[in-house]
Amino acid sequence: MDQLRIVRRLATLHPGETASRLKRAVIEGQVTVNGALVDDPGTLVNEDDTVLFDPNRKVRRKVDTSLTVLYEDEDTVAVVKPAGLLTHPTEAKEKDSLLSRVSAWAAKRGKGRPYISVVHRLDKETSGILVFARSRKGMVSLQAQLRAHSVDRRYVAVVEGNLQAEKGTFDQSIFEEGERRKRVVREGETGIRAITDWKVVERFGIATLVEARLKTGRTHQIRIHFSHAGHPLVGDQVYRDEKKPPFPIPFKRQALHAGHLGWEKPDGGKVSVSTPPPRDFEELLAALRKRREKTARPGKPATPAPRK
Repeated sequence: MDQLRIVRRLATLHPGETASRLKRAVIEGQVTVNGALVDDPGTLVNEDDTVLFDPNRKVRRKVDTSLTVLYEDEDTVAVVKPAGLLTHPTEAKEKDSLLSRVSAWAAKRGKGRPYISVVHRLDKETSGILVFARSRKGMVSLQAQLRAHSVDRRYVAVVEGNLQAEKGTFDQSIFEEGERRKRVVREGETGIRAITDWKVVERFGIATLVEARLKTGRTHQIRIHFSHAGHPLVGDQVYRDEKKPPFPIPFKRQALHAGHLGWEKPDGGKVSVSTPPPRDFEELLAALRKRREKTARPGKPATPAPRK
């Protein structure tokens, strides 16, 4: 049975409404599926589901202000972005985003309107560390380091399949195929150079836990590189081949976590922060380890555990 994202389904039912208006309607609790409220614009619905948009339903404007701060000084603040939270609002003007939470946190700590600037982003469904500038000096310094590719950005990801090598480098330019989808360039095309270093952390047979370090910072870079290599991230609905059978262990988002970030302060000091993957990521790893143990043949040791 064919499925569509709920906003696309709504667009067929309400052709007079813009996509941003319909997305906002979902977020604000004005849409139900088979009678149940749905507030995630990424929700997939079946053809026979009853999808209703009630513009008169009271808008929900409750905003979560919870925030985990890993580091702060007068120029920067590093925080943890949960999976499912936007870095900053889109044209749909979402009330809750990491930017709004950091701004609210900063407002409580000083007088007047705080200076908070976004200098890099994570995909909505990617968890992990982001650093925001708290001053003009901090913004200029961070932007220069990002352009020079000197920020230490390390991710952990679970990719499908068993990678052949223990480590490697993807040096493949990226071509923008559409608004939400990109790919590695083909012969005769010109793209933007993207470099990803990676190494194996743990093997599960059907999947591999890897650490990836960005040498460049292109949108969806890690996801595109591993998908092109035949090892899409577990849970990636954009870059995984739809013709492939479902991955044996369901995961609701791409299994990607920005676990480490390092940069230089304007005064030359070094900052390095880390945070472990969230619960859903750890539960995926636990399920993969359990499956690996069950499938190990008698008398043959299981795939090695992570190296220390």
